Amino acid sequence: MARRKGSLALFLACLLLAALPILAPVARAQTDNVCTGPFQSVSLPLNDLGPAEYVRMDEGPTGYSGGLYPGGSNVRPAAHEAAGVAIAQQIRPLNLQGQPDPAGHIVMISSGMSNAAMEFGAFISLVNADPDVHPQLRLINGAQPSQISTDWTDPNAPAWDRVDARLASAGLSPAQVQVAWIKNVRTGNGLFPQRAELLQGDLVQIVRALKIRYPNVKLAYLSSRTRSYTYWHGLSPEPAAFESGFSVKWLIEQQIDGDPALNYDPQSGPVVAPFLSWGPYLWIDGLNPRSDGLVWSPDDLAQDCTHPSDSGVQKVAAQLLEFFKSDSTTQPWFLDGPLPPPPTPPPPHTHARYLPLITWER
Repeated sequence: MARRKGSLALFLACLLLAALPILAPVARAQTDNVCTGPFQSVSLPLNDLGPAEYVRMDEGPTGYSGGLYPGGSNVRPAAHEAAGVAIAQQIRPLNLQGQPDPAGHIVMISSGMSNAAMEFGAFISLVNADPDVHPQLRLINGAQPSQISTDWTDPNAPAWDRVDARLASAGLSPAQVQVAWIKNVRTGNGLFPQRAELLQGDLVQIVRALKIRYPNVKLAYLSSRTRSYTYWHGLSPEPAAFESGFSVKWLIEQQIDGDPALNYDPQSGPVVAPFLSWGPYLWIDGLNPRSDGLVWSPDDLAQDCTHPSDSGVQKVAAQLLEFFKSDSTTQPWFLDGPLPPPPTPPPPHTHARYLPLITWER
């Protein structure tokens, strides 16, 4: 009997050894970063593309140019710049009722999906450790896993309720919210420009819902996606990830052109949205360095080639901090120091064409 047990044990050991060449590649495949497959360039980033035409992967010229703002520029038009600076200088600490109070807080929230939640969380850590930041600034991470753009368009959506719950847990109120950072997406791929226009339409509804939920919100900064390393398929592949930048670009141009559905100026009619601006532009064409020298490597992404890894999270958080410490419309309220006197109201703007609006009752 002992001999049979020994023979059986030897037989099983041999089987295991024979299987190792088969099992080993499976184990390696589970730990390898699948984003290290063949690299394909997508486009110059919008901020490097400028007035040049965007040529879509495998499809050719699109008829659409780059730049973050109209005319291929990366700089806000003069009137929009002046308006944003004037509004930024009006921001003051508010009490729970939304009234100016030297003992109150300047509250900034985030809105978006899991990527935004991860990145804004790391940004909060950087802000909390930075001695230059205004001591009365409070950041609330309202972005949530799986809550893509269509989950935020209705002002009565549960996603907004969860933001309010997080405000309450921090001893804050919706009336104290004056600034927001928004990063969102529609998953999957599709035709261009149709797919980007769908996201643009969602963003119109989101910023209007933001104003309904937070009546004192004055400024909203938007970012588009970081790069993916999958093409044409997957959760948020290329070139759709890159093209989400057009959604933000067109949204902001829509407000600059004077669309009443995005009006922020009380001299031009009912205020239904905050002032809109680009936040940091995050998309990089992988290992092709951007003009500022930044790259986005496969190791900056998780296994799904969509969510950022720890290094990717830190790269985005660093860009957020750099933007909010340096932009002309953020320094008056983001940085510590004496607050400037309230300025004259921003100049009116002219109206142009815009996308149709879907309204929600609340």
